[in-house]
Amino acid sequence: MSREEVYERLNAVFRDVFDDDSITVKDETTAADIAGWDSLIHITLIDSVEEEFDMRFDMKTVVKLKNVGEMVDAILAG
Repeated sequence: MSREEVYERLNAVFRDVFDDDSITVKDETTAADIAGWDSLIHITLIDSVEEEFDMRFDMKTVVKLKNVGEMVDAILAG
């Protein structure tokens, strides 16, 4: 799967979780860039990403994620 394909699918997940069709994430996107992205929504987001990509992040990885680019890297490595 290419990085572009991951972003296409991630954008759909983010739009669904945040109920905002205008969201387009990129490598440097962080929680500060998206209204409503708090610790509770973060859990829902991670769960939705895991479901979309049929994978599981370990807790160590989740804690280290600084931006969406690092999430994409983890998906591609998974």
